[in-house]
Amino acid sequence: MTRFHEDLKFKMDEFVHFVYDCTRKFPREELYGVTSQLRRAALSVILNYIEGYARGRDKVHKNFLEISYGSLKESKYLLEFSLVERYLQQPDYEKAMKLSEEIGAMLWGMLRNMKHET
Repeated sequence: MTRFHEDLKFKMDEFVHFVYDCTRKFPREELYGVTSQLRRAALSVILNYIEGYARGRDKVHKNFLEISYGSLKESKYLLEFSLVERYLQQPDYEKAMKLSEEIGAMLWGMLRNMKHET
């Protein structure tokens, strides 16, 4: 695996663990709501990336990258929602958003390069 992919995977891993850590502080009544949805979305970012990378065909790989990117966008909205609802503190929100922006830029760059190759 190239350095770029290792760096991206590392950032995604850091993001999902950070999301899990933050959501442990969410209200109990949100366990099956925002908590669960945010965790699933954040986990989907890295799981789809890993599965797509493991596939041998470019179109299939691209599809998984697009799903990963979509899950990242879903995560970002849920983080914003959680901040407004005061489930999430501003410093945690800022750290999560910084990671998500870095991940998003890297994923988008990969997708953009794949469009030029096909």
